[in-house]
Amino acid sequence: MSESRSDPTGFNESVIGEFRANGGVVGGELAGMPLLLLTTIDTRSGQPRTTPLAYHRRGGRYLVIASNGGAVRDPAWFRNLEQDPDVTVEVGVRTFAATATILEASERDAVFAMIVAEAPSAGMFQAKAGRAIPVIELEPLRGRPRFG
Repeated sequence: MSESRSDPTGFNESVIGEFRANGGVVGGELAGMPLLLLTTIDTRSGQPRTTPLAYHRRGGRYLVIASNGGAVRDPAWFRNLEQDPDVTVEVGVRTFAATATILEASERDAVFAMIVAEAPSAGMFQAKAGRAIPVIELEPLRGRPRFG
């Protein structure tokens, strides 16, 4: 979620624990923010990796951005799904398999503008990063979760 913190792994693990213990609800600075947990397969280790992310909706699909807190590099979870778009998503108490699609140029720009209108911090991350922050659409699949 906030990979620019001095201990992003510890922060994320804390958020993941609270999310799972409270049916998708977290407190503190993330209270009230729509969060999901995205699980990808780590390209180096082959192990599942879970990351809390803010999300937006488009119909029955979920939208997330690979802001990496405004860093110049894409986050590790994004590089993982570039290699394997089959992911698992947790929203509230639901867990489901999904396919991740990285939105292309003009569609990305239109959707990113919608996201910035809802969450101005996304625009601040974009300015800080100096790169086009990828927008990813997560489309739920029917059936069982892939991981877990």
